[in-house]
Amino acid sequence: MAARARRASRSAVLRHRVRVQQLDRAPGAAAGPGDVAVLDAGVQDTGPDGALWALALRGLDVRRGAWPDALALAWTVRGAPHAYRRDDLPAVERALRPWSSADAATRVFDAARPLRAAGLDPRDALATAARRMRDVVTQPLTKGEVSTAMTGRLPDPYLRWCRPCGTTHMYEQTFRLAALHAGLELEPGTSPPVLRRVPGWPEDAVARTDVPPPGGRHDLVRTTLHLLGPATPRLVAASLDAAVADVRARWPDDVVEVDVDGDVRSVLAADADALDAAEEPPADPVVRLLGPFDLFLQARDRDLLVPDAAHRAALWPTLGRPGAVLRDGEVVGTWRPRARGRRLALEVEPWRTWAAATRRAVDDEHARLAAFRGLVPA
Repeated sequence: MAARARRASRSAVLRHRVRVQQLDRAPGAAAGPGDVAVLDAGVQDTGPDGALWALALRGLDVRRGAWPDALALAWTVRGAPHAYRRDDLPAVERALRPWSSADAATRVFDAARPLRAAGLDPRDALATAARRMRDVVTQPLTKGEVSTAMTGRLPDPYLRWCRPCGTTHMYEQTFRLAALHAGLELEPGTSPPVLRRVPGWPEDAVARTDVPPPGGRHDLVRTTLHLLGPATPRLVAASLDAAVADVRARWPDDVVEVDVDGDVRSVLAADADALDAAEEPPADPVVRLLGPFDLFLQARDRDLLVPDAAHRAALWPTLGRPGAVLRDGEVVGTWRPRARGRRLALEVEPWRTWAAATRRAVDDEHARLAAFRGLVPA
């Protein structure tokens, strides 16, 4: 007789993600960046509070605008800026090398067509861009300065006419994704962004195209499956802007199938018991004010995260995303900050009637966000 398939409720999946992402930690509970699991995958730095607020929510003692020396910022997954442990950057760069020509084409989006039309492999094109970028950035330079220099060093298939800028420059994703492969990081807090060389970056690591085997602390598929699981190859590929076939080829062997309300997914075997345990609601539900680009909200199964279509539209509009009020793994409303001088107000939109305990918890998180910004709650 076949073994009965594991089952997991939607609520358990969401609670499990809260726990593996360490959103249930008390403020300041993390011993340091090495003790924050989401830094294995990178923490997106988008929005006014960005990566540091996401790390504060996971127990790291940080404040807005005060980047610890142990953290570094680079353009990585989806071309977005992400924070990592500085010592991990070489391993992160290796993990981010495209797994195939098709995968590179998926990652660079619209740049793939002119490259291929010119007979260029998108993976090799990224390496060429990285070598040129390394030559350009010998001292800290703004994105615009680097872009101007790169336009003069690359042939037409790498370039496009940009109507908003009124000039010709590199395709955006190729530009961003080549930077770390060139051994370049972003200077935190700069606008426009400033690129600089990563201290001590070995020249023989620039523009490498050899792909590391699956596995390891920064393996993109494995970290995504751990932090946003249970999932499928298609969901993971969508999260990474990667080719589905390559994700399937690198799918971990140590997974078990789990039925999530009729949808068969995979979870790492090491996480299966924790997923089972998440069926039990906590005595004291976790309430958090997630930033608009928090990893918890980056999962591509948005219908699982937020079943109501109108609520999904409110949480993920085309422009101007709000933050999410999270309670016990459920998004129960949205929030937007309203700073007035030294005071921080919070504009909240509950999606249902909140219990008094939830309102008190939101007030506590409001005060926590204000302190993170060096303000007082209004």
